[in-house]
Amino acid sequence: MSRTILITGASSGLGEGMAREFAARGDNLALCARRTERLEALRDELAGSYPQVTVSIRALDVNNHDQIFEVFRAFQQEFGSIDRIVVNAGIGKGQPLGTGKFNANRQTAETNFVAALAQMEAAMEIFREQNRGHLVTVSSVTAVRGMPGNVNTYAATKVGLAALSEGLRVELKKAKSPIKVTTLYPGYIRTGINEKVKNAPFIVDAQTGCKAMVKAIESGKSECFVPGWPWTPIGFVLRRLPVTVLARLF
Repeated sequence: MSRTILITGASSGLGEGMAREFAARGDNLALCARRTERLEALRDELAGSYPQVTVSIRALDVNNHDQIFEVFRAFQQEFGSIDRIVVNAGIGKGQPLGTGKFNANRQTAETNFVAALAQMEAAMEIFREQNRGHLVTVSSVTAVRGMPGNVNTYAATKVGLAALSEGLRVELKKAKSPIKVTTLYPGYIRTGINEKVKNAPFIVDAQTGCKAMVKAIESGKSECFVPGWPWTPIGFVLRRLPVTVLARLF
């Protein structure tokens, strides 16, 4: 039986790539993003390649929090149930603190954390009602430590998202709930969000990265660095490096 997977921020980057990977596995898709013309093109592409898969699209600005609840519910009513929700939408507009770019940092914080919280709230309302579901949050390898400069606010939002996910995971475990929560920590994957990043070690193309993400999601593990190599050992080391070493690296 086909599953239904909802992905936010599905019009480009990791969301678009994951949609292709899930469609290839035969999953039905509920895709949402601001840029509906790109969603329409993706829907048409997937319909041509995988005619057995149902792809539904809806406009969604994740900073319109009421709209998140409306869109998620509309998808649930359309498909009857939702098996997995991937909280993927995000931006990377951060700037060094104190340089007059507060608005860029505020937008990053609002989109990557507050809007992600709203998405998790909407998802969990549906999953608690269904008494089943798989919530996936897309954090970042930058969440393992505080990061300087342009990455500072972005990394902080991803730390918050990871902590929120872990807290929920503990809560559900304590309640012996069948609902699962997975947190992904992607390394550098070539997408529009990081196309201007100069220092991007071990970067992989979008297809390779998205294949690794979907494989990690399907593994059912609670937390995954993706791609696993080299980011799992890098994440382990980064958590333990002295600040003096971090300052030299970044």
